[in-house]
Amino acid sequence: MVALPRRLFSSVRWRTRAVVWSAAALAGLAAAGFARLSDLALQGFARVTHERLWIVPLLTPAMGMLVVWLATRHFAGAQGSGIPQTIAATRLLGMRRSVAGLLSLRIAVGKVLLGALALFGGFSAGREGPSVQIGASVMLLAHRLLPKARAVQAADLALAGGAAGIAAAFNTPLAGITFAIEELGRRFESRATGLLLSTIIVAGLTAMALEGNYRYFGHLSVGALGLEVVPAIVASGLACGLAGGLFSRLLLWPQRAAAAPLWAWRRQRPVLFAGICGLAVALLGWFGGGVSLGSGYAVTSQAIDGSIALPWYTPALRFGATVLSYYSGIPGGIFAPSLAVGAALGFDLCHALALGVGAHPVVALCMAGFLAAATQSPITATIIVMEMVDGHAMVISLMATALIAKAISERLGPELYQRLARDFMPVARAAA
Repeated sequence: MVALPRRLFSSVRWRTRAVVWSAAALAGLAAAGFARLSDLALQGFARVTHERLWIVPLLTPAMGMLVVWLATRHFAGAQGSGIPQTIAATRLLGMRRSVAGLLSLRIAVGKVLLGALALFGGFSAGREGPSVQIGASVMLLAHRLLPKARAVQAADLALAGGAAGIAAAFNTPLAGITFAIEELGRRFESRATGLLLSTIIVAGLTAMALEGNYRYFGHLSVGALGLEVVPAIVASGLACGLAGGLFSRLLLWPQRAAAAPLWAWRRQRPVLFAGICGLAVALLGWFGGGVSLGSGYAVTSQAIDGSIALPWYTPALRFGATVLSYYSGIPGGIFAPSLAVGAALGFDLCHALALGVGAHPVVALCMAGFLAAATQSPITATIIVMEMVDGHAMVISLMATALIAKAISERLGPELYQRLARDFMPVARAAA
């Protein structure tokens, strides 16, 4: 009779798994709940402003000021995307420093509530970045419940929680795994890899069970493609690389020119500054008939399924609204708006150039290209968009476009999230 290893039945090992997997399910539940709340907020904004766009210049600045006031007064650390904070936290946890100012249950609650309020105000923001910080906060809390003989480092558990947030937000565990490796930590402790990867999968499957097996931004119908797609790959890669590189550079402007009068004034008057940014977002939305307001889910999905036609200026308006929303200091990510910018840019390219393929392939290429250029994470961008393409017929084309766009973007500036993470290192040290 073959003797089974004693560690297979180790009480500590199974208690560790039970705690980690339960926390992963909770992280997936939190991400799914945030998604539902965000959808309700977007629907509420649509109902309030339907055929009454004159309300937007009143509503958006007011909600921006309220959100930033609440964030600075009661939920410090909940501002911004959530991904740079999670990156900084994993580094500081590796140095055994406190990350109470970056990851906590209070911050996670603030991220959910304030993120939904910002979307109700019409800001161009996504829920994916916040879901990363929420997932990391939940998993770090669970670390305290592990058995005394801890087999998982706090930094690795926070990293897995952040990746679980992406998996749950995009309804694809594979995207969460690649995002963890490519962007968040770029490392796993080898002895804990299986447990941490299963954490991401559990969170993704929990969200999928609650939300259904939907496709992000809808479904792109693409048939078999041959060499005729090459011009579209080149054009999409070049256009998205330049636009995404500029986008990333603008988001880094407050950090690179921190001493400039504009950003010094923002630090002194954050609530008023948020109101001014909200007014600018509202005016862009009013000018464009609402195409740049909100996260971009509804408008982009309707454009993909042919329900509406996007005006040619949609990419510029969405681009500007997202940059201004980021400057305002509201909790919100850039993934969904970046995909929306890429989709609109794809429609423009398809109409302006004879690329030899239909609109959907070009839209898919530009969604992957712009997201890859903005984040400099080409594999994650490819997998996220690949989920929307039936039969994965465009995997090679998407990857080629994403790599071209990333190569151009990195000539224009450094990696967005890695550079932004530097701003949050002193915050966590101060909390130590």
